[in-house]
Amino acid sequence: QVQLAESGGGLMHPGGSLRLSCAASGLFLVNYPIAWFRQAPGKEREGLLCIGGGDRSTYYVDSVKGRFTISRDYVRNSVYLQMNSLKPDDTAVYYCATDKSVSNCGDLFRLNRRLEYWGQGTQVSVSS
Repeated sequence: QVQLAESGGGLMHPGGSLRLSCAASGLFLVNYPIAWFRQAPGKEREGLLCIGGGDRSTYYVDSVKGRFTISRDYVRNSVYLQMNSLKPDDTAVYYCATDKSVSNCGDLFRLNRRLEYWGQGTQVSVSS
């Protein structure tokens, strides 16, 4: 049984940093691209960035470029989202997601809610 579990969310002041973790069980992340998404209240779930083959990062939205980075730990079978210079607009529930039938980051972003495996999400709130 495949499970993804996000952790690391919390309440931060603007300008702060957080590191989210996504731990996988039931599949080896080295074999699949995996992406971070977020959903703010009243908004659609949006793709943020993805890590794919060769640990190449792909950004889907310009709003996080230069502030968010993604990395993968093969030993811990986990993916991380380092978030710096947080803004109130970053307030959302953050999810990691992947799909065994998807081989590239572009398709992960395109499929979005139709992806097979999602974590339960972790809340990030940015407020002064």
